[in-house]
Amino acid sequence: MPSFDKFREVLLGKPYDPLNPEIRHNLALVAFLAWIGLGADGLSSSCYGPEEAFLALGHYTHFGLYLAVATFLTVFIIALAYNQVIELFPSGGGGYKVATQLLGPRAGLLSGSALLVDYVLTIAISIASGVDALFSLLPPGAQAYKLVAEIGLIIVLIVLNLRGMKESIKVLLPIFLGFFFTHAFLIIYGIVAHAEGLPALIPDTINETRQLSEQMGWAFAAALFLRAYSLGGGTYTGLEAVSNNVNMLSEPRVRNGKYTMLYMAG
Repeated sequence: MPSFDKFREVLLGKPYDPLNPEIRHNLALVAFLAWIGLGADGLSSSCYGPEEAFLALGHYTHFGLYLAVATFLTVFIIALAYNQVIELFPSGGGGYKVATQLLGPRAGLLSGSALLVDYVLTIAISIASGVDALFSLLPPGAQAYKLVAEIGLIIVLIVLNLRGMKESIKVLLPIFLGFFFTHAFLIIYGIVAHAEGLPALIPDTINETRQLSEQMGWAFAAALFLRAYSLGGGTYTGLEAVSNNVNMLSEPRVRNGKYTMLYMAG
């Protein structure tokens, strides 16, 4: 079926032999490209994770400082752990492989099952969150097309992934950099715009926390914080993509993997 083969080649690109050393070298990713190709998972999570955590605080917004510190420490610890995985499994160490070799086959089976559910939820939630953000800029009448847009984006992601990581990066690069620079600008602008109030931030947070604990008790304050922290759990996901795909990186893989992890954690 020449016509079908031609259509498949146009849609998915020419087939490559993954065992060919020359092709593997051409497809291997340096740290910066790996950050774009693999970092989209983590960045998509950061779109909705912090928002959900902050919304869970309700009127007790002063807990946002504690959440920011806890999020930073959590991401740092996770990145440090995955750096060790990269060293132990330089050919790629996903959750299934790591758990199977270090903890046994039952743990590997549990990790692999969780990974399947995780990928489905990641795609569904990330697409839904992104479409919600885009359609919030459109008139109310456009809301009826949200489901169609979500299905279309999922199809686009499927095609991009079938074409290969390096091919998909060509499409994702401007989107990724646009996302990164706009968010970096907004964060810096927010800090500069509120620079006068920063010295009083920590004392005010401590005082408001003390008042809340006196009125409602420490148990309520701790429960409020832990609930918000858990609802923002999506923020901490996506870092595993690097250790899962070390074999896609250019040599030296371990060093490039660590650089990529540093970019993603930052």
